[in-house]
Amino acid sequence: MSGSPNRNNPVGVERAHGSLERVTVNLTPRSSKALVDAITLTGDTKTDAINRALQIYAFLEGVWSAEGSVYVRQGADAELELLRAF
Repeated sequence: MSGSPNRNNPVGVERAHGSLERVTVNLTPRSSKALVDAITLTGDTKTDAINRALQIYAFLEGVWSAEGSVYVRQGADAELELLRAF
């Protein structure tokens, strides 16, 4: 792969379309707790939770990079709130 790294196609990253890709990550304590919380809430495996999180992250970044906004409602009677990246 040649060229300069960019957000959508960093140099040295092979795309694994259609196949599994094994990666190793080091989670911060906060991220580790979030992973436990996610699998407790959903019953998903760690792998499934991480895969889902990455897909959601990519979607959100796509919306934000297009200068869009994402709103959440944290309960049936709650007001809409603007979601901000943290």
